[in-house]
Amino acid sequence: MASSPIRIGIAGYGNLGRGAQAAIARHADMQLVGVFTRRDPAALVLDDPTVPVWSLDDAAARRNDIDVLILCGGSKDDLPVQGPELAQWFTTVDSYDTHARIPQYFQAVDAAARSHGNLSILAVGWDPGLFSINRLMGEAILPQGATYTFWGKGLSQGHSDAIRRVPGVAGGVQYTIPVPAAVERVRAGGQPQLGTREKHTRECYVVLEDGADARQVEQAIVTMPDYFADYDTTVHFIDADTLRRDHAGMPHGGFVIRSGQSGRDEQQVMEYSLKLASNPGFTSSVLVAYARAAWRLKSAGETGARTVFDVAPGLLSPKSAADLRRELL
Repeated sequence: MASSPIRIGIAGYGNLGRGAQAAIARHADMQLVGVFTRRDPAALVLDDPTVPVWSLDDAAARRNDIDVLILCGGSKDDLPVQGPELAQWFTTVDSYDTHARIPQYFQAVDAAARSHGNLSILAVGWDPGLFSINRLMGEAILPQGATYTFWGKGLSQGHSDAIRRVPGVAGGVQYTIPVPAAVERVRAGGQPQLGTREKHTRECYVVLEDGADARQVEQAIVTMPDYFADYDTTVHFIDADTLRRDHAGMPHGGFVIRSGQSGRDEQQVMEYSLKLASNPGFTSSVLVAYARAAWRLKSAGETGARTVFDVAPGLLSPKSAADLRRELL
């Protein structure tokens, strides 16, 4: 364990930021030293009122007070700007989850972090993140085969955030639902060719702003690239009371399945699954563990951007390498 706690900062205090604050409290080698917000700092009430709240505009001035900054903004509009900008001043960890745009985002963050001597681990969470590692493991171990990722049934934070940014939307959530027949075909050892629409459906529950055109809102959602355009998407319009009563929880989960053949054509099936009571609670816990790894890499003199593929698992644990060999290997 480090002789002094790793000083952690949080940028953004929505569901993910609150989850990160709670997760940090469970790690004896970490200390939350402050939260950055775009809101009025004086108006933001934290779960722990002893933690300072600062304006995000003043972040650069706090760079010497923080070892790792956990970025808790949304992937659609926040992180594409905040990720590269804050990587100039801090070692960072974020949960950017727009899969199709990760290569471009990586390049932007890498350039900013490398040019300023910082280290950033991006696209951290369970997917992208832990599921990504399991896809890699499946392909490496069973090179002859096919990989399948199923999500849900669960509430997606990124997709729900994208819905709420559509003009005319006052509130909303989105659920991802696996197609049961597709899951069973894969688990049975088959290797079907499944298109995007054959694996999942998406259901959206939306509260309209006063005067908003429901048809225009629905069209904006179902045609949104990278989020809904490639799926069979259903939009349900509900009132604010129903949203609060029936959709306040944030469960999620899913599974990665590798169906393939080992050396003598034996049929093998590898499966990794998660069942989460709280999507942001779990995602923020993954971010906090990777914050430890980010600080260790930075302390070793490394700079630039990384993904979960580049981080040794032992760096996530507070235990020493010797303890890990003795206790877990």
